[in-house]
Amino acid sequence: MSMKRIGSVPYLNSVPLTCGIEDQTEFIVPSALAEKLRAGNLDAALVSVTEVLLNEGYEILDGVAVASNGPVASVFLAHRQPLEAIETIHCDTASLTSVNLLRVLLAERGLRPAFEPLPDYQQAMDLENVLLIGNPGIDFLRAPHDHTLWDLGEAWHELTGLPFVYAVWALRRGHHDPALRNKLRTAKKQGLDRLADTIAAHPDFDEPFRQAYLGGHIQYDLAEAEKAGLAKFVELLKTHGDQPVIEPTFV
Repeated sequence: MSMKRIGSVPYLNSVPLTCGIEDQTEFIVPSALAEKLRAGNLDAALVSVTEVLLNEGYEILDGVAVASNGPVASVFLAHRQPLEAIETIHCDTASLTSVNLLRVLLAERGLRPAFEPLPDYQQAMDLENVLLIGNPGIDFLRAPHDHTLWDLGEAWHELTGLPFVYAVWALRRGHHDPALRNKLRTAKKQGLDRLADTIAAHPDFDEPFRQAYLGGHIQYDLAEAEKAGLAKFVELLKTHGDQPVIEPTFV
C-alpha cells in the first residue's frame, strides 16, 4: 500500500476540503501534521497558518483556507476570571495558530498572561482559564459549564474588521506538483458542492449545529479579504511575538 502524502486534521471544519481524497489523506492533529511535513513525509498538509509564518520552506496553496469572518464557534478562551485579571491560561497546543492569535488579542489589550499546556481535555472543566479548539472545544462548548466564552474569531473581527485564517494547505517549497494542487482545489470544490450532504449526514454533533457551523461560521476561501486578514496577523505577530515571521508565498 502506498504511503499517504496528504495530511489533514480530524475536525469537522476540514471535512469539505478532503472531499473525494479521504483515502489518500492521513488525519492527525495540526502539530503532528507540521512535523511530518517538515520531515518530508507529506507533500501537502492542512496546517495551522502559524506553522507557515514561523518556519521556512513552505508555500501556501492559493484560494483555499479554513477561515471565519466573525465568530468561529470552535476556537475560544473559556475563562472564569475577567480577562484583565488572568495570570495563567492553559492551552491546547495542537494548534499554534490559536495560541498565537490569543496571545496577539490579549497583547493588543496590554495583557500578557502566562501560557501553560493543557494536560488533557478531561481537565478543562476544572481549570480557571483554558484555550480550546476544534471538535474537543465544541464538545466543551455544548456541555454544561460555568465559564465565560471569548470567541477568538469574533474578537479578531472586532479588532480588525477582517477575516481570520486558521489553516491553509502548506506545500513544501520547491515541490512543484501541479497535479497535487489541482487535486486539492478540486476536493474543495466538490466539498462545497456537497456541503448540504455533509451537513445532513456527518456523524459529528447534530444537524442544527453542523448547519450553523459549516454553513455559516466556517469559510473556505483564501481571497483578497482573507489575505488582508493574514497580512494583519503577520503585522501583529511581528509586533507582539518573539520569533521572526516569514511573509507568506502563495502558489
